[in-house]
Amino acid sequence: MMEWIPIVFFSFKGIVLVIGMFYAIKWHYDQGQKKQVTDKRTLLRISVAVALAFAALLTGLLLLTAQLSKTLGLDLTLP
Repeated sequence: MMEWIPIVFFSFKGIVLVIGMFYAIKWHYDQGQKKQVTDKRTLLRISVAVALAFAALLTGLLLLTAQLSKTLGLDLTLP
């Protein structure tokens, strides 16, 4: 059972990264097609919102990973 866990997790990670990169490229392409100029205030507000969302998702992922490791009985203490 344990030998399948890395295969499943790495496969899932690869699929998520491929899907994310597809939508990132598509979004940038669509933004280039619009040819709209946003002012600096709007750009700063959007950048802060994206950074906060990223930090929140990263924190949630960290907590989920810690809980999963405890559930699986993994010892993650530093030596």
